[in-house]
Amino acid sequence: MAFSRITGLGFYVPDNVITNDDLTQWMETSDEWIRERTGIQERRYFEYGKDTNYSMAAAASRQALDRAGLTPNDIDVIVYATITPDYFFPGSAFLMQRELGMDGKPVIDIREQCSGFVYALSIADQFIKSGMYKTALVVGSEIQSSWIDKSTAGRNTAVIFGDGAGAAVVSATNDPQHCILSTHLHADGRFAEELYVKDPGSSREGRPVSQEVIDGGGHNVYMNGNAVFKHAIVRFGEVIQEALEANGYTAGDIDLLVPHQANLRISDYVRQQLGLAESQVINNLQRFGNTTAASIPIALTEAWETGKIQEGDLICLAAFGSGFTWASALIRW
Repeated sequence: MAFSRITGLGFYVPDNVITNDDLTQWMETSDEWIRERTGIQERRYFEYGKDTNYSMAAAASRQALDRAGLTPNDIDVIVYATITPDYFFPGSAFLMQRELGMDGKPVIDIREQCSGFVYALSIADQFIKSGMYKTALVVGSEIQSSWIDKSTAGRNTAVIFGDGAGAAVVSATNDPQHCILSTHLHADGRFAEELYVKDPGSSREGRPVSQEVIDGGGHNVYMNGNAVFKHAIVRFGEVIQEALEANGYTAGDIDLLVPHQANLRISDYVRQQLGLAESQVINNLQRFGNTTAASIPIALTEAWETGKIQEGDLICLAAFGSGFTWASALIRW
């Protein structure tokens, strides 16, 4: 039986650093207010004319490929997660494929919001385990700064999000001791409108983009913060325990937890519920904010780069996001 293993990691964030104090130019807020509610101190915003969703993804992918000792033509399939594509269609995976000179290679675009990277990783894992492909490129990339409402009316969500991309090369292996052990995916559409962007949508009278639609404000992010927080702290714990139990482990066996970088309060709550030390959880949202599908691969790459991941470590990835959707992956590095 084939297994899959992460053999290369990379990430890219724009050079444009936006601090909490910078946000006070556009909205009534403060560094103290943002830190207290989210833990975020700064985030990155793309630079128009320099960065695109797919160019950031390509930069992260080149780094991951280089570290895996591979070229773009060695990849059999791309699985690309984003909720902020460059075009309404086709997806940004096609544009990155073109950018990397990978013509003819299949691409899969998925939109699973903050759980996107774990979902994409699971898809790649299943392709490899089935024998259909031997090497996959898994990407999470987001440009969110261009559509968030930076006025005081939108500050509850605007202060959270940032831009960036992360990528992983996933390769076939025969070694069951160093591989992706399992992935676990869930969703509950009953809560779809608790965190969503309504417009533009196809099921509207008239054109999906009109002055009436814009005036209605449906193109802005709506978030029921209390509902999201209450569900997140439950689902994070559940899906982590599910992964551990499926493989005969307990929370005490985790060497590093890499959660989606949404909110430091959520991360700390989950850490405490699992009985983990601060050193066992990677948090970098203080510097990058919530980069949605990109947050886990960015954090995972930074953890690897700084030596927080060693061969043989048990790594758990976990995410929760709009949909609602939640997912986990357990990896023996």
